[in-house]
Amino acid sequence: MTKKGIALVICICIMTALCACGGSGTGGAGNSADSQAAAGKGSSAAAGSEAGENAADSETSADSAQEAGRIIVGSKDFTENEIVAEIYALALEDAGFTVERRMNIASSVIHTSLVNKEVELYPEYTGTGLLSILQMDLITDPNQVYETVKAAYKKEFGVTWLDYAPANDGQGIFVSRKVSDEYGITTISDLQAHASDIRFASQGEFDEREDGIPGLEKVYGPFDWKSSKVYDNGLKYQVVENDEADAAPAYTTEGRLVETDKFVLLEDDKQVWPPYNIAPVVRDEVLEAYPQIAEILNSISTALDTETVTSLNAKVDIDQEEYEDVALDFYESIKNIVE
Repeated sequence: MTKKGIALVICICIMTALCACGGSGTGGAGNSADSQAAAGKGSSAAAGSEAGENAADSETSADSAQEAGRIIVGSKDFTENEIVAEIYALALEDAGFTVERRMNIASSVIHTSLVNKEVELYPEYTGTGLLSILQMDLITDPNQVYETVKAAYKKEFGVTWLDYAPANDGQGIFVSRKVSDEYGITTISDLQAHASDIRFASQGEFDEREDGIPGLEKVYGPFDWKSSKVYDNGLKYQVVENDEADAAPAYTTEGRLVETDKFVLLEDDKQVWPPYNIAPVVRDEVLEAYPQIAEILNSISTALDTETVTSLNAKVDIDQEEYEDVALDFYESIKNIVE
């Protein structure tokens, strides 16, 4: 073959090889584009599916949050209020809420904490709302006090009073069982009639406060005690039990009043003192978000009468149990009314 012939053959071979490579390249690029498109569709489908699932999860979470969210429960700085607040917290947790507890807040500032959204609910007393917070005139009818504070709190603070409990932690006077039996003293009218036979253990300010002796004397008449001495509040049960005194002021749910073989709480038969029924107070926006709170806490209130609350206080203040344990035991005994 001549050199020209050989060169021609080489050119033909090179041209053929180039055409074959070009076809292969174009086909590969096409398949790659289809693959990427298919992969894109697959990724989009997967992403769409994942987004759908996330959206569904989000919707479910939103529904759950609407059904039961996070609630901040507060309490005042004394045994009874801590017990009741803990019972509220346990009932809300049982209903699916996440509860943050802010207990032991000073009684003088807890209302401000509620209004400032530092807590969302806590146990309050109708008499405290009427006289200390709203600074209204004295009312002694329990329902009238409740309706008055309920309307005023709604208007002034955007706060709702839920149902009040029968439990009344109000002002009272107790006498020794011995004196009650000897003179037939079961009411404050009886006490006034026998005041000249009674050694009174005062706490000083009770002799001067409008809701103390001055208020009583306006309605019941003068209390001309056999004697009256001032004792520290923490000693009043001790001095009566030791026969150093016969009567002393008290609050009506104090733990030692369960010892009815030693002490008799007298009936305020002429209703001088305002009621201090306990009830949950809740910020309105919280109730609007979680309206089921009302039913849960109202059911708790039905189980709290004065005798029950006094007994719960005694478990902590006398038997030295922890308030959380006392609240849990009580809640377990009544949780069927909440469910």
